[in-house]
Formats: sequence, structure tokens, C-alpha cells
Amino acid sequence: MERHPVGRAVLHDRPQITSHTLDGICGLPPHTFGGAYAAFLKEHAFDPDERAPVRFVDDADLAYVMQRYRQVHDLWHTLFGLPPSYFGEVALKWLEAAQTGLPMCVAGAAAGGVRLPVAQQSIVTRHVLPWAARHAGSTVDLMSVYYEREWERPLEELREELRLEMPPPVVLEQAQHTRRRARPDPQ
Repeated sequence: MERHPVGRAVLHDRPQITSHTLDGICGLPPHTFGGAYAAFLKEHAFDPDERAPVRFVDDADLAYVMQRYRQVHDLWHTLFGLPPSYFGEVALKWLEAAQTGLPMCVAGAAAGGVRLPVAQQSIVTRHVLPWAARHAGSTVDLMSVYYEREWERPLEELREELRLEMPPPVVLEQAQHTRRRARPDPQ
């Protein structure tokens, strides 16, 4: 994040995504990023305050980065159209692993993946892993997006600007098909 100009601004300003954030976005149209995020939280009865604070990290900067990672998780669900079903969480965790390189993401994705039925494990291998790998090679660092400045942007416009590749249709179908609340997130 320090190597990216927007990432540096996020590190400097240290914005927080909390329930207070919702005060400013709940009335936004559903086609906006903020409106879509607010609808996602409402539909799944999630509260951004339910993310546990980071512990066991002594460095304040690293603790903030880890907290930010936790806070943007649901934003990434919104950006990629992945519901918080068990399959959707595994798919997103592979994307997080590719984007962040965090070992805990790899471990969470792999451990979650072995609990999937064999047919879904095959979809992960054939579709999710290549999709996530393409994001690893992307020029866009999703941790270095100042999401709080994008609430009013049309969601599709933001996706285009970030050059996001949406999950393959078979992945979205599986994520919708196994649509049960997957919380708590393994991280």
C-alpha cells in the first residue's frame, strides 16, 4: 500500500468502515457502490462493527492494514457480486489470497475448499483458481482503493475503472445455489 499513491493516502488517513459509515450511504441509489454495499449488509443482516479488532500485532501500521483487510471483505463481496454463502466465501478467500498474498487467506481458502462437495471442489479448481490467479497478476491493488471516496459512483463504473474481472458464471451460480449465511468469516 505504501508504494501506491492512493494506498499511501489510505494509510495516512486511516479511514474506518463502521456502522457510522452506513449513515451516509443508506439513502444512495442501489446502482451506486455505496447503495449496493448498504443493500448487501441489510440483505444479509451484517453489521460492519461485527469485525473483531486486530490483536497480536504490535506495529500500529500493520495492525491498521489488517483491520482494513477485514473491513473491505464485504466491499469485495459487493464488487464481485459474490454472496456470503459457503462457496462464495471460499471463492472470495482465493481472490483475497491472490490479491494480498496473506498466508491466512491461502489457509482459509484451502481449508474451506476441502469441506466443499467434490463437484464444487472441481469448480474451484477449474474456474475459481484461474480467476483468482488472473487478479494476482492485475495492476490493481484492491487494498489500495479509497473505497470511502467511491460510495456515490455507479457500481459498474467502479468495476470498469478497477478493471475487475467478474467471477465466471458457473462460480456465481454455485455461490447463489448454496446461499446460506456463512458467517463468521474464518479470519
